[in-house]
Amino acid sequence: MRRTTLMAFVAIAAIAAAPSAQAHPGTNGGWKTVASGLDNPRGLSVAKNGDIWVAEAGKGGAGPCRPGEQPGDPDSCYGTSGAFTLVHNGVQKRVVTGLPSFGDQGTGDNAVGASDVLVSGKHVEGMIGGGGGAVERAALVAAAGPAAGLSDTMFKIDPWTGKLTPFADFAAYETANNPDKGDIDSDSYGLTEVHGGFVVADAAGNDVLGVDFKKHISTLAVFPDVQVAAPPFLGLPAGAQIPMQAVPTSVAVRPRDPNVYVGQLTGFPFPPGAASVFGIRPDGSTFVYATGFTNIVDIAWGPKGSLYVLEIASNGLLSGDPTGALIRVWPNGTKTTVASTGLVAPTAVAIAHDGTVYVTNYGTSAGKGAVLNLGKV
Repeated sequence: MRRTTLMAFVAIAAIAAAPSAQAHPGTNGGWKTVASGLDNPRGLSVAKNGDIWVAEAGKGGAGPCRPGEQPGDPDSCYGTSGAFTLVHNGVQKRVVTGLPSFGDQGTGDNAVGASDVLVSGKHVEGMIGGGGGAVERAALVAAAGPAAGLSDTMFKIDPWTGKLTPFADFAAYETANNPDKGDIDSDSYGLTEVHGGFVVADAAGNDVLGVDFKKHISTLAVFPDVQVAAPPFLGLPAGAQIPMQAVPTSVAVRPRDPNVYVGQLTGFPFPPGAASVFGIRPDGSTFVYATGFTNIVDIAWGPKGSLYVLEIASNGLLSGDPTGALIRVWPNGTKTTVASTGLVAPTAVAIAHDGTVYVTNYGTSAGKGAVLNLGKV
């Protein structure tokens, strides 16, 4: 993952190791753990029958390895440790295994791999991120084997056999089209279903893509860089500004609403309060739905027209504090913090049909990841 978050997962690595990260997955404030021992859990989806699907980015492997983003960072090493996990009637099982994954050498933390999963009726769709374009992916396939070719693709999952059927290739689309006209870099991260197909947030491409049922990919919206104040530690002159990428991480739709809603992480320097939820109208124009968030990693619509917004680090990715937050935005714009203490680098939120809220916790850790049932909040 290069330009994807510009240093996001480097920052996450730092906060995940911070002394303040002492909470453990489990029951906090009445929460119930419904899955544990996960490797960097990311996307989350709940079926009508209560089945819970989790995308596990994995924990990397023996290599090939690529250097960390900054001097002193551990190498990020490739392996086939990614998975899609099903929790059915309380029983947790990895239905799909052997998926591409890059994780920190030695720990497997901060992995890049399976990014989202979607249950729609009897159908299950999965998505794997990665970063880069088709050329980089081809080089990785040559060095590491065919599993690497699943990076930055969407596919159908047979829930009984775990068989994958390719559906959309986002690395190829980014390489051919480069919607934001920046670096050739794709990291397909957020997935949702709409009438006529699917919508994908490409965190590295800074765009939102549509995929119809004929597997045709199109660009729905591009989010440009904005200028923000340079942090003091960069040593730039007073008042200097630097470009900040949008980094869209999540997409969601609301019943009887034609718009698509997008949550943004923001890129470096990840200023607190700078993340927004945007809307994309059917004509491709965009609008701001809600502002004042910090490092949004997922969004989901819940009962009574409320939007749930998940912050991976509510004090900012450079704060040294891994505490996240789940915030409910009521239809009138009022915000209520549903949960925070005990959420450590949470990475996904899903609302069941009965209104139960689920969150992945320790989402950037190998072996410590969990899915929490927060109840109907």
